[in-house]
Amino acid sequence: MNPVDKVRKALNELGASDIEIRIVESTIFTVDDAANTIGVSPSEILKSLIFVIDKREPCLILMSGSNRVDAKLAAQALGGKRGRMMSPDEVYERYGFHVGGVPPLGYDENLRAVLDEDLFTHKIVWSAAGTDHAFFPVEPERLLALTHGIKANVKKV
Repeated sequence: MNPVDKVRKALNELGASDIEIRIVESTIFTVDDAANTIGVSPSEILKSLIFVIDKREPCLILMSGSNRVDAKLAAQALGGKRGRMMSPDEVYERYGFHVGGVPPLGYDENLRAVLDEDLFTHKIVWSAAGTDHAFFPVEPERLLALTHGIKANVKKV
């Protein structure tokens, strides 16, 4: 199954078949690319990062595009001590998503999710949907429910 189909399937299974995945020719590879393509501010772009907590548990850290993640705060939000971001190769080998298209859902395993509290200052955020040419809009509160995530302060100051 291709990456966009994985995301579509996950949305459908979660009762979010009303969320439209949009495909564009221009890339959304970086936050700035995505903001320019969609026509929103970088803070409205959702960065989906896969971290490993305490060398064992993969999880999703969902960040506002203008923020950087504090690995220690991310680990603490999930009851751990240390966190590190998976490399692009690790993410692709384990989950089949390339950087620039990593989504907040559509994984073969349940990943705990932490949502950057700054996402909730926006009515809508824009997420990659499996490739760097596919994205979808979603309300932060709905994303919180879809991912069964928690809201936390995880940004680096």
